[in-house]
Amino acid sequence: MPLRADAITKDYVKDAGVFADIFNYYIYGGRRVILPEQLTERDSTKIALPYGADGAVVPVQKFRDVQKLYAAMTDGKMEYVLYGAENQAEIHYAMAVRNNLYDALEYAGQVEEAAKSHRKEMKRKKEQGETPAGEDRKTPGAGEFLSGFWAEDRLIPSITVTIFFGSEEWDGPLSLFDMMDVSDPEVLACMDNYHVRLIAPAQMADEEIMKFQSSLREVMLFIKYSKDKENLSRVLAANERRFRKVERRAADVIEAITNSGIKYDEEDEVVNVCQAIQEMRKESEQDGRLMQAQESAKKLYEMGLDAEKIAQAVGYAVETVKGWLGLRA
Repeated sequence: MPLRADAITKDYVKDAGVFADIFNYYIYGGRRVILPEQLTERDSTKIALPYGADGAVVPVQKFRDVQKLYAAMTDGKMEYVLYGAENQAEIHYAMAVRNNLYDALEYAGQVEEAAKSHRKEMKRKKEQGETPAGEDRKTPGAGEFLSGFWAEDRLIPSITVTIFFGSEEWDGPLSLFDMMDVSDPEVLACMDNYHVRLIAPAQMADEEIMKFQSSLREVMLFIKYSKDKENLSRVLAANERRFRKVERRAADVIEAITNSGIKYDEEDEVVNVCQAIQEMRKESEQDGRLMQAQESAKKLYEMGLDAEKIAQAVGYAVETVKGWLGLRA
């Protein structure tokens, strides 16, 4: 992915509304379960997570393109999930290994942070002369002490979704097993597979893309048909109301990925993609007619016609035609 496109897609997916839409689609079939206000971006600011003795904090180390913490009250208790999004404009043929590594590093980091928090708490108690008493002042068993992860500690789930912004079909492996050449079922039964959770517009029916509630719907539709003018026109017409008011960042993604030549002002907060496409095609047609007139003028000049007659034939001013022919004094 070119650097500019990479930065634009990352900035777009960071938007809480778009990010929530991605996981609402993938997990809940488009139902609005995850709300933007329930997400906290996991970046250089440390986020306190509910594991370990004192609410251990996640290291600043970051692997994902975009990662957010989801916190919501479920059945009377707070539940947490870490969601990660990976943006791809090119097919990554080792995505299963890459995402598996990200999730594994996440869990390893949680275990390490839990261990640090327990060590810190035990040191504090020792320095203050506290003795274990009651359930909340336990002495860790040998296994707990060795691992640093106590029996009551729990990991926070980590779910990674890959968003492919290309218009072609994703033909890369979608699991670890797809990357291997092993057919023995007994061997496979001893292994854990890892599946790539993929959103790829070319492999989605329009009905599936319509489940997106944010501007990601327009982004995916446009990318899917960006190389098919007839179907793109159909989609723009069928969804004209929404395509007339596409948020600026979504329009930036469409242009960066498809290079469609969509023009709009820097200060525009929303973009009328339908109008922009119409103007682009009009300019293209005008450029085509101009090039055809220039070629015709040169051929007529080679046949011996003077500039005045050529101008009448191609429908342009005499001075303009002379300029094309290099006849200006």
